[in-house]
Amino acid sequence: MKVNKDTVIGEILTNKPEAIGTLMSFGMGCVMCPASQLETLEEASMVHGLDVNLLVDALNKTEEA
Repeated sequence: MKVNKDTVIGEILTNKPEAIGTLMSFGMGCVMCPASQLETLEEASMVHGLDVNLLVDALNKTEEA
């Protein structure tokens, strides 16, 4: 699954569960929070003060285990 800044976190967790570690490594420990399931990567990045482009790149490099 290819992600972009408009991809919803819940969609990532459903379709690319191996990305959980990447999200956590960026400080997104709340990925299991119900509210985060409806946020886009861009929205979550703004809340956490992250560069969404770095996060998207890292997530797209995440491979299935």
